Parts: sequence; structure tokens; C-alpha cells
Amino acid sequence: MSSSIATTRFSVLDRSRTREGHTHPEALRDTVRLAGELEGLGYHRLWVSEHHGVPGVAGSAPTVLAAAVAAATRTIRVGTGGVMLPNHRPLVVAEQFGVLESLFPGRIDMGLGRSVGFTDGVRRALGRDKEDAEDFETQLRELLGWFRGTSPTGVHARPAEGLSVPPFVLAMGEGAGIAARAGLPMVIGDFRNREKMRRGIDHYREQFRPSPWASEPYVVVSGTVAVAGTPEEARRLLVPEAWAMAYSRTHGTFPPLPPAERVETLTMTGKERGFYESGLTGHIAGTEEQVAHELETVLKETGAQEVLVTTSTYDREALLDSYRRLAAITSG
Repeated sequence: MSSSIATTRFSVLDRSRTREGHTHPEALRDTVRLAGELEGLGYHRLWVSEHHGVPGVAGSAPTVLAAAVAAATRTIRVGTGGVMLPNHRPLVVAEQFGVLESLFPGRIDMGLGRSVGFTDGVRRALGRDKEDAEDFETQLRELLGWFRGTSPTGVHARPAEGLSVPPFVLAMGEGAGIAARAGLPMVIGDFRNREKMRRGIDHYREQFRPSPWASEPYVVVSGTVAVAGTPEEARRLLVPEAWAMAYSRTHGTFPPLPPAERVETLTMTGKERGFYESGLTGHIAGTEEQVAHELETVLKETGAQEVLVTTSTYDREALLDSYRRLAAITSG
């Protein structure tokens, strides 16, 4: 094992993806069950996501799901990747994480993003529009203030005030600069656009200002990693998500994951085929040896301290096997 892999933390974001023929409750229980497996394999964190009105994602209430995950585990860190701050009042977010940290002290992470929903309908239902994302930096400052007891309102966030819940900024576009100015750890993806990722990381490191939350830059790179016995098996792990992405680009809605076997029999339009093939490329996928080599390259290029694996696929057993194989690479 390379020294860069040996000194890097490995964590997982599970989006609670629904699967054809399976229910939303199953997807949520799959996430909780996976957390226990990942804990046993030595992963550092398990994060859950926030999506609204998406047929293919059951994870709509990340702090609620994080509570279930933390209750079902003992040592793995648990958090959100992320709570979409423009959708919520910062006080309420602070209170939710204050409750989580009070119940599971020393294990909770607060990953925060600036997305405001995929579609106009979802944004209307949330009472938000695209412009609300522009207020993210102000909202972030207010949220952190609730933990430090500095709100000018004279109100105190209970039980958040005085607690220390590590905040992370999900850096899409503007996020790198926001994370740097706030002095917070940054999560940046994905592996399919390495050049853009490196530019974001360089900007973050150049602009970083030390804060009470972080004295120096901390970079988490995120993306899909699939490990299997053969390159072909690893590629098949990518097929369901690649098709779901292609479908969402051409139909405007993100569907449950189909089995790879069904996708491979589909007749696709030229546009669908283009998106699908694009969705299969650029990820880290292959045998243990191939993945170790690729990870070493990414870590040397980025200097990241942590990798957040975001793989989604239909076959949960194959997914768990991939995480087992990855754990074997990273633990030497």
C-alpha cells in the first residue's frame, strides 16, 4: 500500500437510493444496515444526503436518518452530506445538530450544502427559489454563530450552544471560496473532472483563513469508487447509476436504480446513449490493484486528507463487496 493511501481517511456517503422492485423504507433500512458493516470494516464516517421529491432517493430528512444510523452504530462518525442550508432556518439546523451531538457526543459531523432542489416544482414546495442559494455564506455564518452563542437576537440555541459539531462545506462552484473564507473543511467532487477539482482545491488552499473550527485547510475529495474481481464486474456496478443519470437528463426525473442486466438490454436513443456512456467514464473502478493505483494518483494530485466514496448501485451485495475490497486496500 502506498504511503498516501495509508495516511488517508476513507468514508462513505450513502444516498439511500431506491431500487426497482424495492420500497423507500427498504432503502432507508439498507443505509442503516450498511453503516454497521462499514463500521466493522474501519471506515471513518458514514454520511447521508438530502433530496426532495426524487423518486430514486429515499433520503429526504438527513438529520433524522443520521440519528437512526448513529443509534445503530458505536464508533463510526455520522453526518450529513449534506443538509442543504438554504432550505432551512439556521436556528433549526443548529438545534437539530445540537440534539444529535448531545445524544451521540463526539461522533456527529455537520456537512452543509447550498442546493435548493432539482426542479421548479420542488423549489416551490420548499418555498425557495434559485436565488436563495446566493445567501448560503450569510446563512452559514448565522448557523455557526448559534453554536458560539453570538446571535444578535439575544436568543440561545438549545442544546447547540457551547457544543462543537465539526462543520464541512460541500463545495460546488462557489463553495470552495466560501469554505476558505469561513475557515472550514471542504468536500469537493467528483473524480470525472479532475482538472476542475484541482482548481477548486488550489483556490480553497490559497484563500483559506484559519478559524475556531479549523486551523488549516482540510480537503475531502468525493466520487464513485467501485472495486471488484474483474474490471468488467467493477464496470457493471456503475451501470444502474449511469442509466439513472442518463434518464434524468432526458426525462427530467431521477428514477429508482434498475438492475444492470435490464439496462444492458435497453434500446437507447442517441442522446440517452451519449449521457449513459459519459456516466460510465471517469470514475475510479477496477480490480484492487487498478483502484489502488488510481487512488494513489488522485491523492498525489490533490493532497486530500480524506476520500468520501459516493457509489450507488442496484446490487447491494456487490456494493458491500466493493467496500470490503476497498477497505482491504486502504488498511494494507
